[in-house]
Amino acid sequence: MATSPESSDQSPVVGLVLGTEDSTPLEFWVGLAPDAYLQLDDVVALERTLPGSEEKVRIFGMVTQVRARYEGVERDSDVFHVDEGTLPAETSRAALIQSTRFEPEIFVPPLPGQPVLKASGALRDEALFFDGMNSRVPAGLSREDEPIYVNLEFLDGTRGAHVNISGISGVATKTSYATFLLYGLFHSGALGTEANNTKALIFNVKGEDLLFLDHENTQLTESARARYGALGLSAGAFSSLGVLAPPRPDDPTATPHVSSRISGVTSFFWTLHEFCRDELLPFLFADAEDDRQQYTMVVHNVAHQLARASAAGDGAVAIEGQTVRTFRELVELIEAKVLDEDGDGIRWAGRSIGLGTVNAFVRRLWGAVRDLEHLIRADVPHCMN
Repeated sequence: MATSPESSDQSPVVGLVLGTEDSTPLEFWVGLAPDAYLQLDDVVALERTLPGSEEKVRIFGMVTQVRARYEGVERDSDVFHVDEGTLPAETSRAALIQSTRFEPEIFVPPLPGQPVLKASGALRDEALFFDGMNSRVPAGLSREDEPIYVNLEFLDGTRGAHVNISGISGVATKTSYATFLLYGLFHSGALGTEANNTKALIFNVKGEDLLFLDHENTQLTESARARYGALGLSAGAFSSLGVLAPPRPDDPTATPHVSSRISGVTSFFWTLHEFCRDELLPFLFADAEDDRQQYTMVVHNVAHQLARASAAGDGAVAIEGQTVRTFRELVELIEAKVLDEDGDGIRWAGRSIGLGTVNAFVRRLWGAVRDLEHLIRADVPHCMN
């Protein structure tokens, strides 16, 4: 006997499982009632009783395809005869359902003729596993403006820490959604007591729009505010934001290299003392950990020697009696050391290192000077070590 989950005004019956298409635990077709419809991403539910017992299995799924066609015709041109009324035909509408959940986990197919509900409310939450989420982060709205959530445990590292956002480049989808997801994470209360200790780091490689995430959106409409409200969020700016920008090239005061925001931006760079002390040299080479590259041995040997440098004030370093205040000066010193044939070359570059390998290291190091000399420096008065 066909059964269905307890129906309500929220979850009406929209059709029956088809008997002309195969039903499997993975997917099945639903014939739609004349007064009902389903669209892509709608959620459905049904219930079947197992043979020889009273145990019931609730099956949930999501619409992945919807089709409509004439029944009783054979050729494509028959559609014109049906339209003229000279050929009888019935319109058939059906939806393909991809199964999402079985309760309990007994993977049986639905039977033909079983009623199918369009899941809403608590039934929809169960279908999408929202009922099992200890902490839910608002992820957006469905096509019918119903909330969609993601499990915080798959974001914060408890059971995973990965988000993949796909979209067409340049039409305000991926970056905009990523910032929305962060807004929901920090303003929904999902973090609980960890909110004060949780930070997000955004690397901006495009324009300067993201520099204003702490400003209200002047183009936000009331309808958009209402959509935020449906997710339990109040539309607004990020309540706490720090903006860092690289310094302008050739600027002795290290002014932040931005044009649209005047205040609230801090210039960031590494002092030479930090660069040497923390052995950051390998990060200048994309393949510094590739054992197949001979010159990488030179990279690590030089980094070890730089770690012995002493602070010389304002972020500068003293290396074997020579004070260095710019990245270019540091590269010149390294070049002189590794190419010194009187003793320093072996100590800085390493033993049994050929001249060609050393030159390969030096060429790559000089290639980084133009891009990094404004980011690794000690020519700014009173900069911190």
